[in-house]
Amino acid sequence: MKIYFKIAAFLFVSSLYAQDLPVQKVYFEFDRYVLIKKEQNTILDFIRKLDTSKIKTVAIYGYCDDRGTDGYNFKLSDNRVNYVQKILLSHGIKSKKIIVTEGRGSIDLNKDTVANLHETRARNRRVDIVMVQKSISEDYFKNHRKFQSVQNQHKVGDLIILENILFEMGSSDPTLESRQQLDKVVAALQKNKTVQFEIRGHVCCTSKIYVDAVDRDSQERILSINRARNVYKYLKSKGINPYRMTYKGYGNQFPLYKGDRLDRRVEFLIVKI
Repeated sequence: MKIYFKIAAFLFVSSLYAQDLPVQKVYFEFDRYVLIKKEQNTILDFIRKLDTSKIKTVAIYGYCDDRGTDGYNFKLSDNRVNYVQKILLSHGIKSKKIIVTEGRGSIDLNKDTVANLHETRARNRRVDIVMVQKSISEDYFKNHRKFQSVQNQHKVGDLIILENILFEMGSSDPTLESRQQLDKVVAALQKNKTVQFEIRGHVCCTSKIYVDAVDRDSQERILSINRARNVYKYLKSKGINPYRMTYKGYGNQFPLYKGDRLDRRVEFLIVKI
């Protein structure tokens, strides 16, 4: 059971480190669990640079060097974690966000193969603070009432996620099925003539280094903009007053996490009633 727990914990923290997450390490003197002033300030500087309102979870892991018994080192690493946790709590990190506090004991090493034993041991006497921050998508969807079709009554800020208005990979032209769905949107908008809205285009499957994807027709990296523009043009061609509409591309910033197909989409944001 103990071995299973260690493996599960290792996989969990490894998955955190594999992501691009804020991680801060602080280092302890030998056989001590109270940080010197310099290392305390390292934590405070780390907190000051974070937007604490966007922190989703915090994990704290403590370690010792290879000297001492297992029992003693597990206790010492626990004390180091508890000490760091108190600093975080006293500087604005909420207790409910700290989901892992774990002393992991000593970090084993082969003294015969380590080039600089003193420095290696100093690096191993540490606590790792791992912050998982809220994604942009979480705030994006949290701040709006969500619908899958145009309703008879809406409020400013309502987000209509049109999951049936989709696009082929790399294309900015709505599919035939999507045009049929857009015709239903036209009918609903004609009944609600005062509603004004922004058409929001989205893409999937692009590297994080790019905000948008390439439109295979124009060969420009403005695919989400073109998708929104083409829906705008289609609605206009069906008699929707263009002064009721604007359009904007949001690239790959707001995935639905329901598969790539549903991320190749457009949405309507109600901006005026």
